[in-house]
Order: sequence, then structure tokens, then C-alpha cells
Amino acid sequence: MKTRKQSYGNKNIVGKNIERLRKEQGFKQKDFIAQIQVMGCDMNPTSYSKLEGQLRSATDKEIFVISKILNVAIEDLFD
Repeated sequence: MKTRKQSYGNKNIVGKNIERLRKEQGFKQKDFIAQIQVMGCDMNPTSYSKLEGQLRSATDKEIFVISKILNVAIEDLFD
């Protein structure tokens, strides 16, 4: 597993968990972003990287869609 190039920010508390869960489930970032887009969220790679890196806030819609793709409860993104 690749290591993170930059340290995490403080804009959200779910980004680190989303990254961990995505990697645990074997999703490549570009494929994960494509699934987010298919589910109706307009997200580009830069925006997604900032979400995972906790450099921008996650919207409620993004959290909902990501939890569905990862097949986890929304609460699991906050643990």
C-alpha cells in the first residue's frame, strides 16, 4: 500500500476513514471517483484527493454516496 505524501488536514473527520476503507476494499482512486460520479455526485480527482486528505469539507450528499459505494453505515465513516 502506498504511503501518504502529505499529512492530513483538519477540514473534515471522514477523509482518513474513507481513504482507509477504500484501500481495504481494493478500490483504485480513479475507479472510486468514477463510481461516485455514476451515483450523481460531481467530483473530480483533485476535489476527491482534498476530501481524503482532509483539506476540504465533505458534503452530506458525498458522505451518503460514499457510504453506499463502500457498503458501510454512514457512522462507520466517522469512526
